[in-house]
Amino acid sequence: MGDMKKLSLPLGASTAFFYALGYPVGALAVRAATPGVILLARFGISALILVAIVVSRRLEWPRGRQAWHAVVVGLLTQGVQFVGCYEAMYCGVSPVLVALVIAMNPVITAAIATGMLGERLSARRVLAVGLAMIAVCVAFAGRVAAVGHVEVAIVWVIVAVIGLALGGVYQQRYLNQGHPLAINAIGVSVALVPAGIFTAVTPQHVVNVAHTVTWVGVMVITSSVIGASLYFTVIRQAGAAAAALLFGVIPSIAALLTWAMLGQRPDIGVVIGLVIGAAACLIGAGAGRPVGRPASLSEPTQAVPGQLVHQMRTRSVGSRYSASPGCTSNAS
Repeated sequence: MGDMKKLSLPLGASTAFFYALGYPVGALAVRAATPGVILLARFGISALILVAIVVSRRLEWPRGRQAWHAVVVGLLTQGVQFVGCYEAMYCGVSPVLVALVIAMNPVITAAIATGMLGERLSARRVLAVGLAMIAVCVAFAGRVAAVGHVEVAIVWVIVAVIGLALGGVYQQRYLNQGHPLAINAIGVSVALVPAGIFTAVTPQHVVNVAHTVTWVGVMVITSSVIGASLYFTVIRQAGAAAAALLFGVIPSIAALLTWAMLGQRPDIGVVIGLVIGAAACLIGAGAGRPVGRPASLSEPTQAVPGQLVHQMRTRSVGSRYSASPGCTSNAS
């Protein structure tokens, strides 16, 4: 299978932090405006910023069929994920609960990657996936016990996590051309379509304009730009299944950040979930992934400018994942 590529701890930790930060920041945003308003503002502003960066730096856009692959990835990882998340939160699902359900991404991604990419699930990765699920269940248990049942709105979060997993694996399988920022720009742009449909069919209003502008701005910078860029770097370095294991620890980090920013203290289950989830990430990072693509995908790809040329010559072209964090709600 060749050499194994490990996920570095600093990259994994920073990605988990910025991804988790999106939840309390988003919770503050939806206190000021309804989800549809937040979706359109976030995607629209992110698209303008990313397109401006790509054009000013003359970065490579995916061309031809690759451009259509970027569109599919954007619809799945941006549109499906966040419309699903925000519809769930419109129905009253809490931000931490959304984070916990999205954390099922490791299992779904690992299963899809096995079929689509031919990635082998090693014993360490199976153990890591199992620990990630235990972390989710432990942290989730307190909420289920308090509510007495799993809300129907969770179905929308399941739709979101399926879109996230499919998009990540599809991107690793098919998308191998274009600069990451260009791919991300396409993703947030096409996500405006499902976001617009969602906004048109649901009631919308703005409670506080100043707060809406402030928190949407924070979401765009920390989530759509920094968080997303870090996450597709993780997938490129360690593969879709290994990168998705970060979701084992993200919910507990989100709970701690929510405590600090919103004053909502996590229960003991969340704290235990943080420890177990961290162990899952470390084991998953140690498992690494094979360097190189499946035999059927070994054809050469077009080089891109600068440092990416060296990267593509020394390792396979992995996914440039473009999903953005920050899907949250102020429901409790």
